[in-house]
Amino acid sequence: MPVTKVIEFLKSSGTDYEISDAPPAFTAQKTAEEAHVPGGELAKTVVVKTDDAFAMAVLPASARIDFALLKGVTGAGKVELATEEEFAGLFPDCEVGAMPPFGNLYGMKVFVEEELTKDEKISFYGCRHSNLIRIAYGDYEKLVKPVVGRFSPAYL
Repeated sequence: MPVTKVIEFLKSSGTDYEISDAPPAFTAQKTAEEAHVPGGELAKTVVVKTDDAFAMAVLPASARIDFALLKGVTGAGKVELATEEEFAGLFPDCEVGAMPPFGNLYGMKVFVEEELTKDEKISFYGCRHSNLIRIAYGDYEKLVKPVVGRFSPAYL
């Protein structure tokens, strides 16, 4: 696996992590199923536009974003889904759609669905669709310092 910003960051911070193969799949939920990771523990990263800035919304693979709720969590006047064309260049070390939930490494704010905070460990793409990284949620929170809130109707 090529070394990426997230791997370098985890190593330099002394964070324990595991890397595993991810089976090919078209959705995060399908990846979770194929990799035998509970859907609530696989964190999917969604790039959004908040007013004029890009941000990451991180939520369980089995959930979806309610943009009205996310707007309230972000405090932005406008929040919308960013297109792959708009954000592809922001993650030069990653395959499109396999961005790790470390917005701090890419100059963007991170918003985490509160439900993820209930998991002891979370898994996420490690810049490649072919691998998953697993770390303790507590370590993730210390490293990223995300804003936590409710923005998925599945957990209201």
